Amino acid sequence: MGKILVIAEKPSVARDIAKVLQAKQKGEGCLIGERYVVSWAVGHLVTLAEPEEYDEKYKKWNFSTLPILPEEMQLKAIKQTRDQLKILHSWMHKREIDSLICATDSGREGELIFRYIYEITKCKKPFQRLWISSMTEEAIKEGFRALKDGREYDLLYTSAKCRSEADWLVGMNATRAYTLQYHALLSIGRVQTPTLALIVERQKEIDAFTAEDYFEVQADFGGYTGLWIDREEHTRIDREDAAQAILAKTNGKPATITKVEKEEKKTPPPLLYDLTELQRECNKKFGFSAKKTLDIAQSLYEKRKMITYPRTDSRYLSEDMKGKVKSTIHRLQALEEYAPYVEPLMQEIRFTKRIIDNAKVTDHHAIIPTDGKLRPESLSEDERKVFSLVAARFLAVFYPYYRYEVTKVYAEAEQERFLSKGTVVLEEGWQAVEKALVPTATKKKKTKNEEEQKLPSLQEGEVRTIRSMELLRKKTKPPAPYTESSLLSAMENAGRFVEDEALKEQMKDSGLGTPATRAAIIERLLTVGYLTRKGKTLLPTEKGRKLIEVVPQEMRSPQTTGKWEKGLSSIAKGKMTEERFMASIRRYVQFLIQDAASGRRADVIFPEEQVRGKRRKTNAFGKCPFCGRDILENSKSFYCAGWKSGCKFSLWKDSLKPYGLELDGGMVKLLLKKNKSERVAVTLPQTGEKGTAVLILNKDKGGQIELMDFTRENA
Repeated sequence: MGKILVIAEKPSVARDIAKVLQAKQKGEGCLIGERYVVSWAVGHLVTLAEPEEYDEKYKKWNFSTLPILPEEMQLKAIKQTRDQLKILHSWMHKREIDSLICATDSGREGELIFRYIYEITKCKKPFQRLWISSMTEEAIKEGFRALKDGREYDLLYTSAKCRSEADWLVGMNATRAYTLQYHALLSIGRVQTPTLALIVERQKEIDAFTAEDYFEVQADFGGYTGLWIDREEHTRIDREDAAQAILAKTNGKPATITKVEKEEKKTPPPLLYDLTELQRECNKKFGFSAKKTLDIAQSLYEKRKMITYPRTDSRYLSEDMKGKVKSTIHRLQALEEYAPYVEPLMQEIRFTKRIIDNAKVTDHHAIIPTDGKLRPESLSEDERKVFSLVAARFLAVFYPYYRYEVTKVYAEAEQERFLSKGTVVLEEGWQAVEKALVPTATKKKKTKNEEEQKLPSLQEGEVRTIRSMELLRKKTKPPAPYTESSLLSAMENAGRFVEDEALKEQMKDSGLGTPATRAAIIERLLTVGYLTRKGKTLLPTEKGRKLIEVVPQEMRSPQTTGKWEKGLSSIAKGKMTEERFMASIRRYVQFLIQDAASGRRADVIFPEEQVRGKRRKTNAFGKCPFCGRDILENSKSFYCAGWKSGCKFSLWKDSLKPYGLELDGGMVKLLLKKNKSERVAVTLPQTGEKGTAVLILNKDKGGQIELMDFTRENA
């Protein structure tokens, strides 16, 4: 019997799987056992080919060569990780390998990573799919006991492939077309541009807003307060003289209580976390960016093995998870800080439709703690914060409703009406859990000064004297600028920005991007200079505003992208064909090229061009070793300012990703000046070994960065 090749998404995951499969012998870029060979990708090893790899004419950016619409999209190896791809290619074609197991991330992007490797290596061997939601040893064992035929995920792959190709076609063509037309490097994307449009439109609303003064009249009845109200129970008074008249008329006068209303209200526990909701909460409570939350959650899943798969869009669990839920609750009971809140659940764990709903679990269930060994003491401070949210929410969903009583007291003085409100908590329920276990959580803001006041016992017909009065001066507030939390909500619920009711209904389950991609979209908008962060808020730059001015409505509208996301989802469900979807993308690309070529907004001048004819200050990192021009920075690379003249020198920021590094400006300055860097910490992608090395710039190999003088850790 031959061996089975298991391909994981990254070395750390491969090591966890190899441990379970007893694959202990170290090989080059793999771990070998009696029955299994476990190897890995390093994220994406394969990508779509560049335009010039289809035809030399695409090397130079020119309107005459647009649109670029290859009949068949081609794949290419990513240069920086080519060695690992060669290792996989070799194993995939060895006679001793009978079949493969795809063990990349259980999702659309993970599927694409494996399938692109499978396609470019021209492998024909059968493969199975490992689909797991937890990285504990037991979860991996369970996954291997329940392997699926890899072809069951063909539709998921088709959806991922269409997403990748659509992004390439729109991005490559639109970026070239609008850059050429407006003489500024303009990065345009299928999802990033409508996301930017949301922020620009909100900023326009804020800029156009004119604050208006208004007034409220507050009466002190001795022990409690109330606000003047009109017939519709509005408290706002537009004119100061009218407010002053009410104050003068009623101050010091007796007020008769005309009605006392008491209503018991309750709030159910919130749903479990999906990735987007977790990112929103972490931004609100801890100020974390969406990317930071995702990185921490990924670490808690992969490295710490303390939470389940984070890149999920479901907030529910499936029926077959009840046993695991109970064992997870028992695991939490062993932790001192959680034990008091587990105890009440020991007698009865109530599974409601807000927790268990098979219809609302797709590829993965909600994020919950694992039922493996939990070690909060091993976590960093930020990891503890994220874990505390997940664990507290997991317990809170099984707790009773938060119950409270709202009392409304209506009083009348000199034919003017006043309303007092008071709230009394009857049962804290689930809120007690989250308040205790997430101490840094921000409290909900009160909407009115008196809303949380405790009212005395009052009866209808009772007379109180208005002891004093206060004129409250207020201003109307502009719309709030987007934070990452509110932007994530807007991206998730992009359908609400669509006017067509039928389409709005269709878009209920689709938005801008996916939970797994939204953080990267926000980061990219920041990197390319379309957004800036100011505290927690996201603000558009001048360049970002101007881009939204020049692109057509179809490119700005969430409706367009929402339709595409729905289409990709339909492909994964077998409800739409690849051909139909890609035909619509190609038609759209042709429309964009025509729009850019029309120059309909030629009056818009981008910041880079406003000082044309003058020498502009640049953040140059050094001189190009090929042509001597300045080396500049964009979102993906450090590139030569002579790119329009044909100089192709560039240093890609992710070129060192396989070694656990990101190329930054400081490294680039040293490499350009001295041809080598300081000693840096690296991880070898083939073996996972850690150590230090010096980076060198090899000018004879087109400016490729290479490692020199690697020294193992603790050697």
